[in-house]
Amino acid sequence: MTSGKTLFRLGELAPLLNHELNLITVAVARWNEDALLSSPESDVCEELEQKFLMEPLVLDRNRITAGRVKEGFTTVRQFDEEVQIRQTVVTISVPFVGDEDLFHLRPSSFTHSPPVATTDGDGLEIEWKGPLDHDPQQVKLALDRQLDEIQRWINWSTAQVNAYNEAASLKIAAEVQARKAHLLANRNLQEALGFPMRERPDAATYSVPIKRKKIVPVKAAAPSKPFQPEPALADAQYEAALEVLRNQRNALERAPGTSAKMAEEEIRNLLLIGLNSHFEGQAAGEVFNNKGKTDILIRVDDRHIFIGECKIWKGPKTIGDTLDQLLGYLTWRDTKAALLLFIRSGAPSDILPKAVAKFRDHPNYKRDGQHSTDERHDFVFHANGDTSREIKIAFLPFHLPKDPQQS
Repeated sequence: MTSGKTLFRLGELAPLLNHELNLITVAVARWNEDALLSSPESDVCEELEQKFLMEPLVLDRNRITAGRVKEGFTTVRQFDEEVQIRQTVVTISVPFVGDEDLFHLRPSSFTHSPPVATTDGDGLEIEWKGPLDHDPQQVKLALDRQLDEIQRWINWSTAQVNAYNEAASLKIAAEVQARKAHLLANRNLQEALGFPMRERPDAATYSVPIKRKKIVPVKAAAPSKPFQPEPALADAQYEAALEVLRNQRNALERAPGTSAKMAEEEIRNLLLIGLNSHFEGQAAGEVFNNKGKTDILIRVDDRHIFIGECKIWKGPKTIGDTLDQLLGYLTWRDTKAALLLFIRSGAPSDILPKAVAKFRDHPNYKRDGQHSTDERHDFVFHANGDTSREIKIAFLPFHLPKDPQQS
């Protein structure tokens, strides 16, 4: 016999999930225009996901604890009289993670006999009552059956929540992208008209407050002035430069007898030759940019399309120091860079995980980028002093063992 409250019966899950999906459109529409245009889409989407995505329930049956076995009473009728009978009461607590409200919402699949238990925030309490001369094995089997039934209902709920989360993520991305494109078109139209824009005095009040379900980085401050559109730098040129470097890297690795005798500067000059053959003399080395000299810089139409730094692996500190150096080179308008790592001693399989970990440990790291292989890792960083200004950094490792006689 069990005691507690019936689960999954205070409301239905499907209508609530549909309502939340509809609220996404409202939340995106209310987002402050300048904040939306000035922030990376991924950051806005992440904030909205923290608000709208739900965490499915997961029971931790490996950490079940039992309370002290107690004596209780139950009332039964015998020959038209109420009689109290003594019983044994066993209570177990099952830790869980996830949205506790899901324990009270009925999934679309269900039976007409919901399980019974009590929730207390991060534990699910299940109670068994039975005769004084109980069999411990039978008590455990009864509790396991109750847990299995609860798990069956959780599985039904989780299937719906996972489908909702997938749909919500897609809708958030689509709504943010569509509104940002619409706002940008409006701003470009405003620029083309040539009239000064009159600002609303209450513009700041239209920012959407976000109530986060988890601890996340602090939201960036709203922009101090209206967003001004600027020419976008095509990713195609950046990818073209990386492709040239990748091909040259492969050629060098296939000719170990030649590359083993080359110094770092010779390797860099060889890379510049390849880049200039593709970009018609627009690639240069040791060029001043912002706070120092960068090894490789490509300019097209007075815009930097590529900034690269070449380094020899001398331990994990190499990555952190080079990232600081790269971020110091970049001006406010530079958004694409690369770190070319020459591995001249040691096994790449041992070095690469350490190098990638140092990228993720950097304080400016935001997330991994599109590529993540032994040939190329991409990362997204934010600019120094501006968390909303994103910088793509490609990490290209070169395995070029050095000739011991050249040491």
